[in-house]
Amino acid sequence: MKDSPRTAASAKKKPSAAEAELHIAAALRDGLCADPFGVLGPHQLDKSPLYRLRAYVPGSEAVTVLARETRAPLAPLKRIDDSGLFAGDVALAERGGYLLQVDSLLGRRVIDDPYRFGPWLGDTDAWLLNEGQHLRPWEKLGAHPATIDGVAGVAFAVWAPNARQVALAGDFNLWNSRNHPMRLRRECGVWEIFIPELAPGALYKFDILGADGHRQLKSDPYAFSAELHPGHAARVMDLPEPVEGLTAARRQANALAAPMSIYEVHVGSWRRPGGAMPDWDYLAQHLVPYAADMGFTHIELMPVNEHPFYASWGYQPTGLFAPTARYGTPQQFRAFVAAVHAAGLQLVLDWVPGHFPNDAHGLVRFDGTALYEHADPREGFHRDWNTLIYNYGRNEVRNFLVGNALFWIERYGIDGLRVDAVASMLYRDYSRDEGEWVPNKHGGRENLEAIEFLRNTNKVIGEQTPGTAMMAEESTAFPGVTKPPWMQGLGFHYKWNMGWMHDTLAYFALDPVHRKHHHGQVSFMMMYAYSEHFILPLSHDEVVHGKGSLYGRMPGDAWQKRANLKALFALMYAQPGRKLMFMGSEFGQQHEWNHDGELDWGLLEDPGHAGVQRLVRDLNRLYRDRPALHRDDDPAGFSWTEVDDSAHSVYGFVRHGHEPGQKMLVVCNLTPVPRHGYRMGVPLGGKWREVLNTDSAHYAGSDVGNLGGVQAEAVPSHGLPHSLSLSLPPLGALWLEPEAGA
Repeated sequence: MKDSPRTAASAKKKPSAAEAELHIAAALRDGLCADPFGVLGPHQLDKSPLYRLRAYVPGSEAVTVLARETRAPLAPLKRIDDSGLFAGDVALAERGGYLLQVDSLLGRRVIDDPYRFGPWLGDTDAWLLNEGQHLRPWEKLGAHPATIDGVAGVAFAVWAPNARQVALAGDFNLWNSRNHPMRLRRECGVWEIFIPELAPGALYKFDILGADGHRQLKSDPYAFSAELHPGHAARVMDLPEPVEGLTAARRQANALAAPMSIYEVHVGSWRRPGGAMPDWDYLAQHLVPYAADMGFTHIELMPVNEHPFYASWGYQPTGLFAPTARYGTPQQFRAFVAAVHAAGLQLVLDWVPGHFPNDAHGLVRFDGTALYEHADPREGFHRDWNTLIYNYGRNEVRNFLVGNALFWIERYGIDGLRVDAVASMLYRDYSRDEGEWVPNKHGGRENLEAIEFLRNTNKVIGEQTPGTAMMAEESTAFPGVTKPPWMQGLGFHYKWNMGWMHDTLAYFALDPVHRKHHHGQVSFMMMYAYSEHFILPLSHDEVVHGKGSLYGRMPGDAWQKRANLKALFALMYAQPGRKLMFMGSEFGQQHEWNHDGELDWGLLEDPGHAGVQRLVRDLNRLYRDRPALHRDDDPAGFSWTEVDDSAHSVYGFVRHGHEPGQKMLVVCNLTPVPRHGYRMGVPLGGKWREVLNTDSAHYAGSDVGNLGGVQAEAVPSHGLPHSLSLSLPPLGALWLEPEAGA
């Protein structure tokens, strides 16, 4: 038979063993070895007791293989070239029965070989990660101190399916990632390596050669601890131990029937002891008892995930699993959470699954492709914030985010998550003009993938950690935000009432002489008050970007500003809906919030501002103590008595508890004119006790009131059988209850 037409000259010559070793050395030196476990470590030769053993240790002079148990020399390895590759054939009793003795100009050290260890991910883990069904992906991805084959070390794993190579760089290898290329698990796109004898505290990054040919040092998306700017390195730490599930008392505090009064805090600017940033220990000793003394039920922290840009207030996070190092260690944060619970309070964290920053060390084009984000900027870029949008249609991305929500609850004991910017997630045309967005598969504007993601997140949290409160900042009329998923709702427990906030603040900013023309702005919220489970928010968004403080937005002189503010707070606490107040508002902060400073605590030396603070403390106490004030989701819990007196800017309504005597009459006079003999209908006879008067001298007011109470008269008014003749204080609010219900 004749030879093939392919001549010997044209055929590829098989490289010799020596040439193959040089090729391996060059690939390792250049960071181009995509299968390091295929060439490094021990590989048994066919039909032989010998193993071909290769070790890559740049900067070494000699490498000798030692017996693991006796440390007796077994064989020297031959230097292949100056890159640091050593190789040789060694007789081993078992694959892992050796150590490496490495000699260099720095001395002699004995190390274990990372390339002798098998995979870190089990087959089930790999399958679950690939399918996006791993409820707790943080148990395998990231950096985990572990013991494998009796050897302590750290296992690293990162999802980068399109990368050409991923290697590990850290302070333990002088940031030379060439020392530790990683293994690709092709079935799930995860790269992994176990580094023996490494301990918690080590700093590391992933050196990723992307599909686009660019090499980048990336922070670990699953890092439990991280450095601040400019390092941005992840820090190895043990996975926090699970926290006991929500106790019965904590579940009850989040329940729909419970009073909920939330104190919203930006950690870095609440107080600055000695001008310095506070840490979690300081906050546990000062913030927690302050919030408890003020009568709040919950503390809500603006995002505490690691974020490179402090002025983003945490809303541009790069380390979703790491409490920011600005305020201390993760262990200190966990102790802070415990202090919150010990004080009888609940802790809510702001959570940001709606967008992420484009910092080079973060998630942007993580493996050289649009991995976490959409490739099309019409879907993947937020122009408002110059940030990127998660690809909610991708299994692994959803898994990353849902797992993150569960992580904070299970591992730090968080009681609730407030999901930021939900409206931006729900609509593909959010803040986009015609032609600048991509319709969904039905041609509509709804982001179907994001909707399903939110439903699934709330479903998982409800199943895995019952009692956790999920809250949505959602500014549109999207239907069913707080309805369960099985009713085609999003499954949140609570929704911020942005319409109430906008209308109410716009009204209170008016000069009282003009309020009669805008009377409906206060009453309109009752048209939809029971369409969702609402929180009434006076949040940080209302005291930034030139809006000024709440105090500053009130009209009139200093006395009138404080009077308006007190009336606003009394109205908010009396209306249906849970309450949220941003720090500083409780004592009438005068200046717009500044994240680079602290609150104006010196204002409390002024009796007027101290009076505002005393009022908020009493509002919280009364709100918690009076069942009529937290029957928020039942229309039978509210009735108007006076809603039409626009000429005098007077409002009156009754809150009703479940028991007959549980009533609270609320009357607001939102002009600076006292009104005496004002008749207001009430549902019950007898004496009505004045339990709150915002104009009381106790709150630095003018002390116009009703001497502690008023006897109801059998004079019908406002469609009710009895009525009270009241003195209404200027720019004030009264709360009265029947004496039998006190």
